[in-house]
Amino acid sequence: MTHPHRPTRPPTAPAALRRALPVAAALLLAAAGATTATATTAGATTAGPATAPTPVAGGLAPAGSRLELTVTPGADRSGGRRQTLLLCDPPQGHARAAEACAQLTAAHGDIHAVPHRDAVCPLVYAPVAVRAHGRWDGRPVDYRETFANRCELEAATGAVFALDD
Repeated sequence: MTHPHRPTRPPTAPAALRRALPVAAALLLAAAGATTATATTAGATTAGPATAPTPVAGGLAPAGSRLELTVTPGADRSGGRRQTLLLCDPPQGHARAAEACAQLTAAHGDIHAVPHRDAVCPLVYAPVAVRAHGRWDGRPVDYRETFANRCELEAATGAVFALDD
C-alpha cells in the first residue's frame, strides 16, 4: 500500500541564505575566540544581573525568552498531546532544551529560520501538529505547522519540539 506524499519544494535561495546566516554568524563568533565568560561579563555590565542574557551553545539567549510548546500527533489533533514551557534563562523545559535554545538564539527566535537538516524521511503519513506561543527577545511568537510525520518535523525544526527525547 502506498501513501500519498506531498512533494517538498526546495528552499528558494533567499530563504536558504536567511537560514544559513545565523549559523555562519555563530561560527564566526566562535572562531573569533569569544568565550562564554566574556559574553556573560559583557551582558552583566550592560543589562544588569536581573536581565543578563544566558550563555547557550549558539550565543546568548535573550533574558525572558519563553515559548509554550505543544506537539499533537494525528490529523484530528485529538490524541497524545504533549506540552511544555521552554525557558532559555537557564535552558529548561525538555531533555534537549539547551540545544533548542541554541538553535532559536542562532535563528533570532524565528522557528522558520532554524537550519533545516537534510533527512530522508519515510513516506508514511503520520501527521504531527506543533505550536509555539510566547515571546522571544520581547517579540511575540506564534508558530503553527503540521508536518507529514515526526521525521519531517525534526528535519525542519531541529530540537525545538523534541519533547519526547
